[in-house]
Amino acid sequence: MNIKKRLMTFIAVLLCGALIFSASGVIAAAYETADTGVRVRDPFVLEYDCVRYMYGTGLAWDGYGCVYSTDLENWSEPVKVYEPQGACDGEGDWWAPECHYYNGSFYLFATYRSAATGKRGVGIFRSSTPLGPFEIITDGHITPKESDSIDGTLYVDDDGQPWMVYVGEWTSAEDGIGTMMAAKLSDDLTSFVSEPVLLFRAKDGDRGNGFVTDGPFLYKTKGGRLIMLWSNFRDNSGYCVLVASSSNGKIDGKWRQQPGALYKASDEHMDGGHAMLFTADNGTLLMSIHSPNMETDETPTTAKFVPVVDTGDTLIMEENSSIFTLVFYRIYYFFLRFADIFQI
Repeated sequence: MNIKKRLMTFIAVLLCGALIFSASGVIAAAYETADTGVRVRDPFVLEYDCVRYMYGTGLAWDGYGCVYSTDLENWSEPVKVYEPQGACDGEGDWWAPECHYYNGSFYLFATYRSAATGKRGVGIFRSSTPLGPFEIITDGHITPKESDSIDGTLYVDDDGQPWMVYVGEWTSAEDGIGTMMAAKLSDDLTSFVSEPVLLFRAKDGDRGNGFVTDGPFLYKTKGGRLIMLWSNFRDNSGYCVLVASSSNGKIDGKWRQQPGALYKASDEHMDGGHAMLFTADNGTLLMSIHSPNMETDETPTTAKFVPVVDTGDTLIMEENSSIFTLVFYRIYYFFLRFADIFQI
């Protein structure tokens, strides 16, 4: 057996042992997710001047909407922040608006279906206030116009370079498998200044059982690791939130899928996903999701805020923050560093 195989065997044995301790040692805790009561999909929260603004799918018809709150409990009626005009020829699928404060202005990264091409894509919109009115600043879709692309998000790297990470939707893939893509943005966010690159596919690492890539959100942990939250489907637990991590802490690193799901349906809660992160006034790190993914009259889909813990390497739900879970991921990421060094 060569050195590489010996190393992999050693790692596998240790991880299996840690996983056993983790599974047997998780301490049950009361589920403390806050249900906002706001009927919305793909909720994205922006904090600005002591107010939380929540954008999402379904808060406006024929455009994009927002609700706002000063306490995360009492929310305003929806405000329409964008009315279709100009270079936006949207005719439907007004999905997943995200609002980012960047260089003194507010920018919506949002999906819509083009009347000219019939394809879904992402446009970027700018305003001087979080409640708009927003105006489109890209030439229609900034994403490739010949294919379906959705769920664009902004990430600014350590060098100050803005990127868009977005979904190459499965509907346009030859093999029907969705992808996660990235491209550099111009400083004014009006165009791509690099060709889009593939980060990973929905099936990579055999961590996702579905063909869907949804809702990317990038986050630097306290230990400096660049991770991405994204959503897929699992056979037994529906829509869920998964975690991928970059081997070199940059967008262009090798993206590996973390074992297990950060969030999935359980006896205590329904499924959900399309996650992002923000911080409550008391310093708690919250993950915003919509849940359940498929609503009924009895259980409408609403925005929910889930407490999560930054371990330095990754995130875990606060309800699962036992010592055994922490040890498992510490061991996993310790050996992942060796895997990156040996290019395993």
